[in-house]
Amino acid sequence: MQAPMLVLKNTTKRESGRKVQISNIQAAKTISDVIRTCLGPKAMLKMLMDPMGGIVMTNDGNAILREIQVQHPAAKSMIEISRTQDEEVGDGTTSVIILAGELLKVAEPFLNESMHPTVIIAAYRQALEDAVDIMRNDLATAVDVNDRSEMIKIIKSSLGTKFMKGWNDLACGIALDAVRCVHIEDRGHKEIDIKRYAKVEKVPGGSIEMSEILDGVMFNKDVTHTGMKRRIENPRIVMLDCNLEYKKGESQTNMEFMQETDFRRILQLEEEYIKQICEDVIALKPDLVLTEKGVSDLAQHFLLKAGISSIRRLRKSDMNRVARAVGGQIVHRTEELKESDVGTNCGLFEIKKFGDEYFTFLTKCKEPKACTILLRGASKDVLMEVERNLQDAMNVARNVLMDAYLVPGGGAVEAALAHRLNEKSKAIPGVGQWPYRALAEALKVIPKTLMQNCGVNTIRTMTTLTAKHATGGTTWGVDGDTGAVVDMNDFGVWDTFQVKSQVLKTAIETAILLLRIDDIVSGVKKQSDIDAEKMAGKFQDSQAPPEPAEE
Repeated sequence: MQAPMLVLKNTTKRESGRKVQISNIQAAKTISDVIRTCLGPKAMLKMLMDPMGGIVMTNDGNAILREIQVQHPAAKSMIEISRTQDEEVGDGTTSVIILAGELLKVAEPFLNESMHPTVIIAAYRQALEDAVDIMRNDLATAVDVNDRSEMIKIIKSSLGTKFMKGWNDLACGIALDAVRCVHIEDRGHKEIDIKRYAKVEKVPGGSIEMSEILDGVMFNKDVTHTGMKRRIENPRIVMLDCNLEYKKGESQTNMEFMQETDFRRILQLEEEYIKQICEDVIALKPDLVLTEKGVSDLAQHFLLKAGISSIRRLRKSDMNRVARAVGGQIVHRTEELKESDVGTNCGLFEIKKFGDEYFTFLTKCKEPKACTILLRGASKDVLMEVERNLQDAMNVARNVLMDAYLVPGGGAVEAALAHRLNEKSKAIPGVGQWPYRALAEALKVIPKTLMQNCGVNTIRTMTTLTAKHATGGTTWGVDGDTGAVVDMNDFGVWDTFQVKSQVLKTAIETAILLLRIDDIVSGVKKQSDIDAEKMAGKFQDSQAPPEPAEE
């Protein structure tokens, strides 16, 4: 009898075939079950503690999964799709995980019946193409982006499932104004960079009602000298990216003096250099100087004498926002300053104190292209959750401005797609129609989960919803608060087409990816690590005290 031949090292662990596919499906189902209760207006919050002892309280799918530590490779890829969804469109992070988990769950019976994964994958691919076509051509409706009440209604349906829903009007107004502010259209090219130019400043204290969007920017800085003005109307602002102090050597610098006058001369040169760069600035008659670098005591003295306020060590990102809000250019050398570099669009510069911190406000700007959202709230945890909700709301507003199409919300679009795909599956020849039909059934998980989270009778309500869609009502969905079946045209809950199509694409493509895996080879440990552990074990055994002899 021939001895077994070892190709892989004995430190390597290998799983293959059906076992891998089933374990991947189980891992995906586990991840989707974790955040199933986070969907809809009746969503529960999850409380997570990180290793440092910090607490995260949220029902945002991406924020939850970011904090969870997992070991299974399939579970890791599920967490990754939630992040992709967040980066692409900023909303639908919970839906995408629930849907991907369900798509894998419905594929399990086919695998058990020995259907080849490529047959299931081909059916899923076909269903994805058909679903996106149906959504774009039959279910999506165009929206007028200039109608404020319509836009606020759309953002409300995103915020309705979040912690902020008690302050819906305030949050929707802030999100819409922020996105409109940073929206730039240049020769047919639209750019809405929320991340860089719509900054959220969180200041604990006060109540959420005190939150506002500023027509300008603010940052956590005070003037460099106590004698400088803290309030200036219509200021002329100079923005610098250079030191207002003498140049220091990069590393240790040694100087040798032959006579005492040399030392005095060096000090004099330093003073003259600072005086020169301050005169370059003062020549433009600014009221406020902002720099990303330092301002020496001597420079503060010259600027104070000229009646100029100065703020130092601003972040690069803050400085870019200031430049977009007040006009003007950031200058890298004082000799190159000219009149066109001065920012003159700001209506008011003032410094306010919140708690122990000083904050600089540059407000009343004329047509600012950057803004700051000031959030107030009871505690840091509340503010973190409010910021996450606001980011989702701003992303929804951005998606509508970029692609002005809507689909009915509240699970209506999923139920409509499920019905249409079910009808289409009858025309598909061969065995491929069964996975196609299973995908249609899997889409119903979204309205079903909304019903479960409301605590209504799922089977009865789902039957009513299916009957409505079977008789041609494409806009019927679930009221997330009561669990009743309602017409979304009257109820007014709409989702953006971009978010829904991205949810479908990401979820189906992930299911396809995980179904294609039939082998997992994991190098458990390096041989050297195993040897080291064995040595450590022997060493500990030899160090152990001898056991007392029995009497």
